Parts: sequence; structure tokens; C-alpha cells
Amino acid sequence: MKRLLLKSVRLCDKTLCDILIEDGLIKEVSDNINEEDAEVINGEGRLYALTGLCDMHVHFRDPGQTHKEDILTGASAAKAGGFTAVVCMPNTAPPVDSEDVISYILKKAEQTGIDVIPAACVTKGMKGEALADFDMYKRLGIKVISDDGRPVENAELMRQALEKSDENGLLVLSHCEDLKIINGGIMNKGKVSRLLGVSGMDRASEDYITAREIALAMSCDARVHICHVSTKGSVNIIRAAKADGVKVTCETAPHYFTYTDEKLKAQDADYRMNPPLREEDDRKAIEAAVVDGIIDCIVTDHAPHTKEEKADFHKAPNGVVGLETSLGATLTKLYHTGKMSMSDVQRVMSENPRRILSLPTLKIQPGYPADITVVDAEMEWDVVAEKLHSKSKNSVFKGERLKGRAVYTISKGKVVYSLN
Repeated sequence: MKRLLLKSVRLCDKTLCDILIEDGLIKEVSDNINEEDAEVINGEGRLYALTGLCDMHVHFRDPGQTHKEDILTGASAAKAGGFTAVVCMPNTAPPVDSEDVISYILKKAEQTGIDVIPAACVTKGMKGEALADFDMYKRLGIKVISDDGRPVENAELMRQALEKSDENGLLVLSHCEDLKIINGGIMNKGKVSRLLGVSGMDRASEDYITAREIALAMSCDARVHICHVSTKGSVNIIRAAKADGVKVTCETAPHYFTYTDEKLKAQDADYRMNPPLREEDDRKAIEAAVVDGIIDCIVTDHAPHTKEEKADFHKAPNGVVGLETSLGATLTKLYHTGKMSMSDVQRVMSENPRRILSLPTLKIQPGYPADITVVDAEMEWDVVAEKLHSKSKNSVFKGERLKGRAVYTISKGKVVYSLN
């Protein structure tokens, strides 16, 4: 394999160095490496080399809804966003609860050049009636299970899932939503929903199930991961649980610390997702929890839908794409405002997700896998939805100017994405 040399790049702590890559591994990290036979990427003392980004919550719609996205196009969007690993949620058609579907995803993922990791269902068919075959999951190397897109409504079944998942080395990702409280709501319940005259999603739906999952995890001393946190109440519940030693981790997405439900006044369904954009107190609480470490990970919840599906504000499915804007939005809102360092960004977008998922550790040191995201933190760029690599263009950041983006994505020692 041809050698790759990153010249004059900065690590997340701003250390200036050269990085030599050979046979998929980092061979040397030092000053002034000269290799005549190496392909050279010159960081000019300003580009950052971060450990490869990991998004532990995406939807690639494959199998079953490949008109919206498939594993190959989803991975292209991931690579363009700087991600070398993603976890795909199992609400496909059919759902990911059989060896055949898992094998299909893993085989197709081999073509992508990055790690596309399937999450499998908690319950058979995601119906919430009986647990799936966790022993089979363990045999196939599955690490994560979820019924994302809907909650496991039966609390005792969820408790059994947490107990049995712990025995099998699985991590349960919980979509915290009480469907009876939601009752057909399409956006945050508050003054904007009342202004528009539409049904709202009460924050109690998320807060209640967050508290339930934590209580259930406590009862069997098991791990649980709370998906896409969006409310101040959930942040406070998780903060207290962590202080009490509960094995809970959690995530949020950039839109929750960037926007509020004021965006919905335009009645544009591209600003509808589940959970929904909340109010300013929630946005501030999410931002603060990311900064102080209560929220462990920034994910995208990348959820592609077609232009036709998103055309009707009232009837459109929830979800937004986000793989190509996540890093830029995080740098814009948190790094360039001085709220987080580049080391912090690497922690929430690479290190913590991999630790939570029990994936191999990445370090920019000799002997470690060469999964590296090269970042131009100062590059300003406009989000043009039509230019995104995803099949679907339902971006919540469309039309925004962001500062910072991935310019090279290196996976297993190979450049799998280059901006230029």
C-alpha cells in the first residue's frame, strides 16, 4: 500500500506534527518526516488531524426504502462529513432482527470504505411484543440494539431487555417518547404550535420515558443510552442519574443546540424532526450539557426523506439529514464561540461514541488504525442542500453559512473523501 504523509498538521491539542501512514496504520508521528514515495497532504500548519469521527445514530433506510437513502449513498454523506464510523438504526423494511438482514447490511457495508455498523432491534419486528434473539446478535457481533423510531412501550419488557442485553454485552439505545402523550403531535407543544393551530408534542413525553429508562437500568444495574436528548427536563434527569452512579450515557444533535421551534413558523417540514425543536430554555440547557460533559456525544440522527414527502408541512414524516453539516455546525456554534476546544470536539464526536460502543480506541500515535478526519476549522461555507451527497436533501441547516468542515477523510489508511 502506498504511504500517506500528513505534513504540518495540528492535533486536537494544537501540537504541530507530521503523520506517516502505512498499511492502514499510523507508522510515525514526529517533526519533519520526509518520505519521497508518499502521497502528501500539506496541512500548512492550520489543518487539524482528529481521530476519525463516529456517529452512533443514523438512518440509511436500507433495506426497504432505498429511494430515500441506501448504505452506499449514506456512507458517501458520512465520508463527506468526516465520519469513519456510523451506526445505522434498525427501523428498515424489514427491520433488522434476523441474520439475513444483518448479513445483507454487513456485506453491502464492505463496499463503503468506512465502518457501517448495524444496530439491531430490541423487539421482534419492532412490535414491542417480544424480545428479539439476543443470543443470535451476540454470535453475529452486534454491539447495539434499539427500537429507534418508536419506544418499547411495555416497561417490564424494556427492563428484561436491559437485563438480558447486559448479559450479552449489548447496549440498548432508547428512543424516549410516550406515544400516548404525543397523541399525534407534529412539533413542540408550546406557543408556536398554538399560533399555528397544530397538535404539539409535550416535553413530558420525553422526560417521562427518560426517567423510566433510568429507573429500569438502576433496577438491574445495566447500561442504557438515551437517544437525541432535546429537553431541559431530560438533561436534569440524566445529570442527577449520573451523579448517583447510574450507567447512563446520552446524545444530542446539532439542531437541538442551534435552533428552536421558532423555525417552524415558516411551516417548512424540513424543520420537523422527532424529538422536535424545543424552546430557548431547552436549547440553552442542551448546549450547556454538551459543554459540561453531561451529554456524552453529538450525533446527527440522519433521517432522509424525499422532497415529495416533505412537501406538506402537516403530513410530512419527521426527520432531517445531518451527516455533512454536523461538524460544521458544532464548530460554528461551540468551537468558534469559545465554548469548546478542538479536544472537546474530538471527545464528543469521536472518542466518546467509540468508547460507549466498545469500538477499538483511536489515537494519533504509532501503531493505531489510521482513521483520521482532517479539518479546516476556518473554512466558511454555505450549506446548499442540492449539493449534499445524500439522496435526500431535507437539511435543517440549508441556507446557513457554517465555519469549519472536513476536507479529507482517511479510513483504514486510505483517503476516502477529499473536498477538492
